[in-house]
Order: sequence, then C-alpha cells, then structure tokens
Amino acid sequence: MYLYGIKMQFIDFQNKLSAYAVFSLKDVSKVIPVFNRIQLDRWENKGYLKKVKRGFYCFSSLNFTQDFLFYTANKIYAPSYVSLEMALKHYGFIPEEIFQITSVSTKKATSFETSVGNFSYRLIKTSLYWGYRLVDFGQQKLLIAEPEKAVLDYLYVNSKLKTADDFLGMRINVDEFRMSINLDKFQQYLKAFDNYQLSKRAKIFLTTILA
Repeated sequence: MYLYGIKMQFIDFQNKLSAYAVFSLKDVSKVIPVFNRIQLDRWENKGYLKKVKRGFYCFSSLNFTQDFLFYTANKIYAPSYVSLEMALKHYGFIPEEIFQITSVSTKKATSFETSVGNFSYRLIKTSLYWGYRLVDFGQQKLLIAEPEKAVLDYLYVNSKLKTADDFLGMRINVDEFRMSINLDKFQQYLKAFDNYQLSKRAKIFLTTILA
C-alpha cells in the first residue's frame, strides 16, 4: 500500500508539472507551494525522475530528443541560447558530429556533464545577446541562434580563426550556407557587433567559403 500511495502521489505531481520538460525547485514551489523536497530524491531513487543538475529535474519517461536537449540547455543556465558548433551542425553547415550542446550566455563560461547530456556555455557581452529564434517546444519555447548569428557567434568566440586556411578548415557546407544565410542580414548583424577585428575576419571568411 505504501508503494501504491507513493506512485499515486507521483502521478499527481507529474500532472501538475506537465508543462515543464525540465523543472527547477523554483518551478515546483510555484505550482505546489507546500512541497517536501526530499520527495524528489525518493522519486529519483525509484527511477521516476532524473536529476539533470543540482536543482533541476526531468521526468524519466520523456524522450530525450534534440529539442529536449536544446530546451534543457536554455533552462539549466539562463540566460542562454543554443549557438556555436551545435547550431552550425543543426543548420547543416559543418559535417562533424557534436557531442555536447553548445550555447552562449551573458554569464561566465562553464560546462556541465549531466544525466541527459553534456552542455557547454561561452561568454558573450550582454549587448550581443540577440539574434536567436524562439521555437515551440510543447508548452514552452526553446532559444537557438539564427543561422547568421550562429556563424558570427562562432567567429566571435573563436578569435584565433583568422586566415583563409583557418576558415577552410571549418569545412563549411557551402550549398547549405548559401541556402540558409541571408547575406544582407549577416552584414547587418556584423555591423551590430561593432568589432573591427571581427569585421576583418568575417570578410575573409565569406571571401574564402564563397569563392
């Protein structure tokens, strides 16, 4: 009877938190103001929940799709949006398999190895936190860089990439790049960075891959 009661409590909890693919302790307190946090540990031990990182959980029954991982990246370290290598891969610009979800954030650079995947974050200035899309994910939204911003974010944080050989080494899929990148928007976004060195490098990048 005890196990049955715990199971029923969990089903009620799951129904109340159903809007959240990943939820924090703060989310729980919003939905259930009086809640014993120890119960989360019990449910985790029974396999009902996964602890993503300290203070964040998800339901074990979820499918850990790419969108789920993108949303998780946004959720566990905010503000952030998916960008850099993972976004370049998502848009078909690079051939390599990417084994962690890469994002940019206005908080310090960090990384997490979690029960659902690995996540890394690079620092950008608050003034550069724009150029992302809001994508529907269940009842929530996930944030991923637009193609143009993903490329510029990547060039911005990888300032060692300067020469034509460096950019050829990225092995950009030129056909996908031409189909997805709006060059006018790319130039507008580049101007908004207001970074002379980045502008020089971006010009070499475009000249090299679009030659």
